[in-house]
Amino acid sequence: MQQVTTPRHDAAAEAEPAAPPVADGSTVGAARMAIASVILAFVSITAILFLPPLAAGGVLLFVAVLYLARRAVFSWVGALGILVAVVMFIPVRRYALPIPLPFELEPYRVVLVLLLGATAAALLLDRSRPWRPVAFGWPIGIFAAAMLVSIPINGTALVEQSLGGTAVGAVVNWVLVLSVFYITRQILSTERIVMGLLAGLVWCGTIVALLAIAERVTRVNIFWRLNSFLPLEVIADESEAYRAGGFRSFGSSQHPIALSVMLCLLIAVAIYLAAYGGRPHNPINRRIVYGIAVVILIGGVLSAVSRTAIVVLAMMFLLTLLLRPWLGITLFALGLPALAIGTAVLPKVFDTLIGSFFDFDALIASQYTSAGFRGAGRLADLEPALAQAAAYPFFGTGLGSRIVTGESQNAFILDNQVLGTLLEAGAVGVVGLAAFILAPAIMMLVWAYTSARYQPRYALLALTLVIVSGGYATALFFFDAFGFYQTFFVYLMLLAVGAWLLTASPPALAAEAAGRGRYEMAEPPAQAPALRESA
Repeated sequence: MQQVTTPRHDAAAEAEPAAPPVADGSTVGAARMAIASVILAFVSITAILFLPPLAAGGVLLFVAVLYLARRAVFSWVGALGILVAVVMFIPVRRYALPIPLPFELEPYRVVLVLLLGATAAALLLDRSRPWRPVAFGWPIGIFAAAMLVSIPINGTALVEQSLGGTAVGAVVNWVLVLSVFYITRQILSTERIVMGLLAGLVWCGTIVALLAIAERVTRVNIFWRLNSFLPLEVIADESEAYRAGGFRSFGSSQHPIALSVMLCLLIAVAIYLAAYGGRPHNPINRRIVYGIAVVILIGGVLSAVSRTAIVVLAMMFLLTLLLRPWLGITLFALGLPALAIGTAVLPKVFDTLIGSFFDFDALIASQYTSAGFRGAGRLADLEPALAQAAAYPFFGTGLGSRIVTGESQNAFILDNQVLGTLLEAGAVGVVGLAAFILAPAIMMLVWAYTSARYQPRYALLALTLVIVSGGYATALFFFDAFGFYQTFFVYLMLLAVGAWLLTASPPALAAEAAGRGRYEMAEPPAQAPALRESA
């Protein structure tokens, strides 16, 4: 049988194609300086004329810092770092830029619009920059079509209820949200950038978790005070939630449930990086460092006091046992002492999070509370929601028809994304949702046991993303996942890593070079029998 040798991994092979030489560097440099001067003058004059003195000073300071760090910021890696920082540290629907507009200009929207424009311009104008295949285009296409078709089907009803503009706004919002996946995938050109993204997400999540732990103790959320030193305008009041005899942490998320689910996803990534992360180089030190990160992430999950997180972690653990039994047993052995210590130190928290599952009657009763009111239990919402779904079974009431916040509110939050999709887009929308969530996970699972079978580094990353997808899919039944953008954005970024694995990683390139198709197994190199045995 023909053997396929995996291409050697080195920095030169992964480097971006060099830009074509410029004939007259001085002319280009002068043009750039002129453009930069015009932009700086425009920003300065606009800030002075239209913004309060403090906000104007903040904008000018930001521009100055941006100029000093221009080489790092105005690069694709720098842009990805800015996106990660904004997503992880600036709460959605809490702040807007202090610019007088008819709508609230949130920071993440500005970053996404700029990156989307820059990506489109680079693909159109830079011949050396190719379109990087996304692997999951068809599941996303099915999901988008399933959601969009509900609008014309319900067009008359939407117009009669003055919801036509809301439907259009929902479409624009979905384009912007899903662009996170495409933007991230286009930036992930090398394995170094991929590993940097994974490490960046984990360590940003670790910082958020550490501050969330402090928040539960002090009831002070640093993320709700960013306007004290950043030019941001507060557009929503602080929220409070209590459980297990204490304050539930929000961190940089919109809700404690969203915080806990996001941290759960990053726990799996941190465990992977403990084995294959780039730094620290020493394997023992790397396991210690990322072990500390996992402990902090779990502490952040506990500070949110969310039973949804326990369900998500349980599903991720079961998938680990199924896909990597020895790893699952090892994690279980390490988790037992931590569970015993946690129960002794935080008895109320562990009783609420774990003990409540053993009191089945009380657990069911808690899900029937406040029927017919905002914040009702999930089971209390189930019967009326299914009755409404029966009236519009196939295409729902139309994308954008359910407004759960603000003065125009016409529906309650269901804490169930699948049920919410059923009401808004019908059974067709649920089929699209299933394709969007399940198909990429299945594709990565097949790839891990075929193309990457003899390269554990990539196979384990694919299986880690499968486990993440399983956890996120489980969470869809317990909170309105697509309304909590931070968690959704983190999931889309990890999905982009999966797209890189299936299309541009060494195993994928080896399979393609062999002419066997993207998902067909490549034989291990003859000189590396140890890989065959370890697989």
